[in-house]
Amino acid sequence: MNRLISVLGLVCCLSLPVQAKTLLILGDSLSAGYGLSQSQSWVHLLQQKLSDQQSEVTLVNASISGETSAGGLARLPALLAQHKPDVVLIELGANDGLRGFPLPQLEQNLSALINQVQQSGAHAVLMQIRIPPNYGARYSKGFSDLYPKIAAKADVQLWPFFMEQIALKPEWMQADGLHPNLTAQPIIADLMLPKVQSLE
Repeated sequence: MNRLISVLGLVCCLSLPVQAKTLLILGDSLSAGYGLSQSQSWVHLLQQKLSDQQSEVTLVNASISGETSAGGLARLPALLAQHKPDVVLIELGANDGLRGFPLPQLEQNLSALINQVQQSGAHAVLMQIRIPPNYGARYSKGFSDLYPKIAAKADVQLWPFFMEQIALKPEWMQADGLHPNLTAQPIIADLMLPKVQSLE
């Protein structure tokens, strides 16, 4: 009888659906679809691709144009409580860099973001961010070097900057030279797809 119960229990467990994963994207205008409608943004297009492939990953886009690392840090506790994500992609720092904020403060904020995510029981993923070289070679290099340093120290994945290829193509950029245009959105979605699929 006990053996029968064990077998039935095993069958029940095997028949349970795979646990869906929620990926919270905590980013700035690059992920918020600046200058575009939400349905045109790469995050929305990526969700469509995932759904078409019957992926178990659901995206929650908590990105806001103009967001800084400090702003993300202030918003994160409420987002974690509301969405209870399994993974949080931190795509922040560009606005800190463009405003010339001190690098030690950026490092502290990004580290605190990762720590909050981990404290919640979720996994953190950090995205490499780069800024234009006209901010000075020393600052730009120090800025870029922060990300692998922080990721290594916190033992989290560091994803490549999705704008790295996009920014080199003027036809993929908006007139401001900072934001990806409508043409670039599906390209970014394609770049991000294998990274997000690796979370399953």
